[in-house]
Amino acid sequence: MTVPTGRIHSWDLSTGVDGPGTRFVLFLSGCPLRCLYCANPDTWHMRDGRETTVDDVMAEIEKYRAFITTAGGGVTITGGEPLLQPAFIGEVLRRCKEAGLHTALDTSGFLGARATDELLADTDLVLLDIKSFDIGTYRKLTGGRLAPTLSFATRLDRLGVPMWIRYVLVPGWTDDPRSVDALAGFVAELGRVERVDVLPFHKLGASKYDALGIPFPLRDTPVPGPALIDSVRKRFKERGVPAY
Repeated sequence: MTVPTGRIHSWDLSTGVDGPGTRFVLFLSGCPLRCLYCANPDTWHMRDGRETTVDDVMAEIEKYRAFITTAGGGVTITGGEPLLQPAFIGEVLRRCKEAGLHTALDTSGFLGARATDELLADTDLVLLDIKSFDIGTYRKLTGGRLAPTLSFATRLDRLGVPMWIRYVLVPGWTDDPRSVDALAGFVAELGRVERVDVLPFHKLGASKYDALGIPFPLRDTPVPGPALIDSVRKRFKERGVPAY
């Protein structure tokens, strides 16, 4: 069987933001969505990525194995949208599991149907980005449909795959209490959700838009204050869902 190659943007090491412990984070190129708050517009197009092999990726991971395992971490595959390249990431996940490494997949779930059961069996944790629970807002915010993500969430729950839900809090977009409550209710019904991370909107990627010569749509949108962040986290906690 031919081992697939993939197109990657970069890799990095992180602690506490891409799954448990210290992680080797692999950024893949290509994404079907165009989230207005995206901090990585340089990952949108697969053509801009660097072609690489699974062996090359595993060789890079191996350099940091002792460091990430000692720190209770593992490997996280993100993007872009990694499920644009399911054969490639499936092989990376399989090899990581064989090597005894904890695996995490960071995805919008929009292409969840492309993830085979075998791929998910090699995934210890899914970081699932649910951008909004309002259909209209989701469409305006991302350019995509909400239904595939919710379907993927219920499938992960059925398969017993642990999830961390990620929710980016954008004032005027994703702070509507009714929408937050509806999402909290949905999440509370999923037995495999371990936590919700309420992530405050930021503008750290604005310089990337400038470098690419494209407008940053939410440049004038304020970042959320502590009171708003706490109130949204409280709404999840009131449904019995740990929120951070």
